[in-house]
Amino acid sequence: MTSPTEVLDQASDSRWVSEAAWTGTRRPILQANALPAACYVDEAFFNEEKLRVFGTSWVCVGLHDELDAPGSTIVRSVAGQSIILTRNANGELRGFRNACRHRGTQLLDSDCTLGSTIRCPYHRWTYDLDGLLVATPLFADAGVDGFDPSDYGLHPVCVTTWQCFVLICLSDEPPPVAEWFGDLDGRLAGYGLADWRSQLTQSITINANWKLISENFQEYYHLRWIHPELSKVSRVEDHYRYQGNGMYCGQTTTPISADERGDWSTMPPAEGLNESDLASGRFIALFPNVLLSVLPNHVFVMRLDPIDAGSTREICTWLLPPAAPEVDDGDFLATRDFWLDINHEDIGIVQRGQAGLATGGYTPGRLSPRFEEPLHRFHNMLADRFTGSSQIPTGDESDDLPIHGNGVNPLPWHAHTPTGEGTVRP
Repeated sequence: MTSPTEVLDQASDSRWVSEAAWTGTRRPILQANALPAACYVDEAFFNEEKLRVFGTSWVCVGLHDELDAPGSTIVRSVAGQSIILTRNANGELRGFRNACRHRGTQLLDSDCTLGSTIRCPYHRWTYDLDGLLVATPLFADAGVDGFDPSDYGLHPVCVTTWQCFVLICLSDEPPPVAEWFGDLDGRLAGYGLADWRSQLTQSITINANWKLISENFQEYYHLRWIHPELSKVSRVEDHYRYQGNGMYCGQTTTPISADERGDWSTMPPAEGLNESDLASGRFIALFPNVLLSVLPNHVFVMRLDPIDAGSTREICTWLLPPAAPEVDDGDFLATRDFWLDINHEDIGIVQRGQAGLATGGYTPGRLSPRFEEPLHRFHNMLADRFTGSSQIPTGDESDDLPIHGNGVNPLPWHAHTPTGEGTVRP
């Protein structure tokens, strides 16, 4: 079967596949420019981006506990392709293209609970949960030469879990997951995110390109003016870089400050965190579509689902640690409302950014090395996907060094050991 990128390569003469289109992005951070307006508003760029970025990357399509219940099945659209995700009889994760092998009818139209099979609603061709064709009512009896059901199973897609996330890659040769996330497995090891549970999920449609939402999350230049309440618990002067090798961009706040509202400190922390994790907030953009805020006592996840060049569906989920005692509704609601307030402020400004890019005659400005270096890293990841590079960013040499005016983190990341035991640099 032809892959999405092969289809695009055959049909596209886009200028974006050339390094010449990314000259401002490829400059060192001290000389780099932001992306051109076309990267946010042009539908042709968006359509190519779906295939070159979302069609070749490990894309988050949900959280692990969405597929915990027997028969639970989710349907997602990635790079314009509809995908079914479920578990087989042995509980193993499976992903398939959402099209019957008879005449292409869409098999499922939304999340659901399945029995032991997937049945086409048109002619009742039936597949087991490994995608094998197991029934073709009246078909063989009607007479057909050379038909072998084993040749007509559902087309599989690569699917895996990482931490608490379910990921798919549409490429026939997906990059190794361990290389894709690099040292982030080690950085987040102490939290044990694979066992955290979803407390609440909400969906919001935002009138802005998905990259504007991600970029806004990655930088803290806007913090004091857009988020006066957030800046009390995540102060500008307490932000440091948090990024090594891997397809992610990161900042950390150390320490997280308390304020009179107590929104981030009202719930008990997860068990077994070391000194750095217990005192810090980790704010990580997983390329391409997850914005991850990890606090000692909760996690706030935003999954970005691009709709078109100017709009994005943002799926927000709050996670709580598995060993936490019963959380008081009032305590959780205080944390929930805090994030909703912050997100509302962000939505307003990124929608205004989208309007300016679409109508304001924008030409690329410069980036602030201290506040916006993650954007430079992110833009180069984007350029790599368009130009066909498979390189993984190497990141900062050490969390113990000042970088572009950040200062030195008083509690830098080290390999995880529980509270009370020493820390060991790998």
